[in-house]
Amino acid sequence: MAVAIRLRQEGSKGHLFYRVVAADQRFKRDGRFLEILGTYDPHLKTNNANIDLEKVNSWIAKGAQPSETVRGLIKKATAAAK
Repeated sequence: MAVAIRLRQEGSKGHLFYRVVAADQRFKRDGRFLEILGTYDPHLKTNNANIDLEKVNSWIAKGAQPSETVRGLIKKATAAAK
């Protein structure tokens, strides 16, 4: 089973927000997932991503591959945590 760390679209039309989830690559974008790792709201100006870096690092250690967008969010969260 190939696991991806990716965004899951939620919210209502006009105000979408995203959850960062670990999901099997075969699952639909907004379908099943294995674990919620954080949230991302593009409408907020500052501090728009809340990501649990410990959970993310444990999934990456198990072989999960983050998408390009999530990889950027992880970098920002890591820099903000320092």
